[in-house]
Amino acid sequence: MAAKFTLEYWKDDDWYVGRLQEVPGVFSQGETLRELETNIREAYRLMLKDRPAVRRKAHHKPIAIPA
Repeated sequence: MAAKFTLEYWKDDDWYVGRLQEVPGVFSQGETLRELETNIREAYRLMLKDRPAVRRKAHHKPIAIPA
């Protein structure tokens, strides 16, 4: 099953630049929106490949942070 993320993107001169909103640090660029989407997928895959293995069970809990 594929993970779903939000690609936030903008134009910077002739380039499309973007980031995955849910994954800090995953940014990329492309000459077209399609190229940006391809590059951001690759950036995400590389981030997963390079992260250290978790050796303990991690727990998750949603929290609210007032503005």
